[in-house]
Order: sequence, then structure tokens, then C-alpha cells
Amino acid sequence: MKRSDGFTVIEIIVVIAFLGLATFLLLMQKDAINSGQRDAARKTAVNAMYYNLEEVFYQKNGYYPMDIDSSVLKAMDPDLFNDPNGVTINDADSDYRYDSTNCNGEKCKSYSLRAHLEKEADYIKTSRNN
Repeated sequence: MKRSDGFTVIEIIVVIAFLGLATFLLLMQKDAINSGQRDAARKTAVNAMYYNLEEVFYQKNGYYPMDIDSSVLKAMDPDLFNDPNGVTINDADSDYRYDSTNCNGEKCKSYSLRAHLEKEADYIKTSRNN
């Protein structure tokens, strides 16, 4: 009887295939977790904008602004105006949209805030006081 001290080529191929499959599954799961975290960050930012529009800006002024940024919503963290990719709200590639409606000059009666999410439908908040 002959004694073998190593692995056969078939055994090595099976181990490499198994490791490749495990790596692929791990990377897919990591991508799903990361996109979920980016979606949560988008929702947090939209909720912060919504709260500041309703509870701070509207309460003080009695109308909504035509556009929003850190100079308009001063009580909000300025970094939240940038989506997870670093693009500022209402820029062409931004995941965030602020659309004011029923405006008379710079004073508006309503708005909608929208965040484009990766794993769910768009997250939308609309003005409370129409």
C-alpha cells in the first residue's frame, strides 16, 4: 500500500471553489449591509430637514422657503444637506430633492422632500401646513 503525504489536485480545486463561493457570498452580504446603512442615513437627513422646516422655520416665519440649504435651516447640521455620496441637495446627481410649491416670491405654502433609496421606494415627506 502506498502512503500519500499531500492533497490531490481534486481536493485543492474543491477547497478553492468553496473559498471562492464563501468570499462571493460575504461580499454580497457586505454590499447589502452598506446600502442599508446609506438608506438609513438618507432617511435621517430627510427627517432632520423635515423637522427643521416644520418646527423651526415655519413656526418662526409662517411660510416655507423656496430653496433650502445651511443658510436657511441654520438649526440643522450642514453635513446633512449632502447625500452619502457627498452631493448637495437638489444638485443633478443628488439623492435628495426639495420641491417647493404654491410660492409667492420666496414664500411658499407647501413642499415635498424626497430621498432616492437603494433598497426601497423613494422616501417622501410633505409639508404639514398646506
